[in-house]
Amino acid sequence: MTFSMLPSEDIALELAFRVKSRRLAQSLTQEGLASRSGVPFGTLKKFERTGQISFVSFLRLAVALDDEAALENLLALQKFETLDDVLDDKKKPQRGTIT
Repeated sequence: MTFSMLPSEDIALELAFRVKSRRLAQSLTQEGLASRSGVPFGTLKKFERTGQISFVSFLRLAVALDDEAALENLLALQKFETLDDVLDDKKKPQRGTIT
């Protein structure tokens, strides 16, 4: 499933489904994953049901499920393939603007 064109609530639910699927594939109970990750059981249970969780808790779950590699490309900086790509890239502003 691609996340483009999905509302953020649907993306959160999809991520919760993926975490639950990985947990079950590793034969872990909610209690087991909560214990392994340090995320409170109630927080994990709510996340799997609603998709709502803090970012730090989400990261702890990913690490506990041995899925840190999936986080590598999350908001990754642009990589250049050629020198022409570097030269064509205009300098980006270091601050945002109010729109």
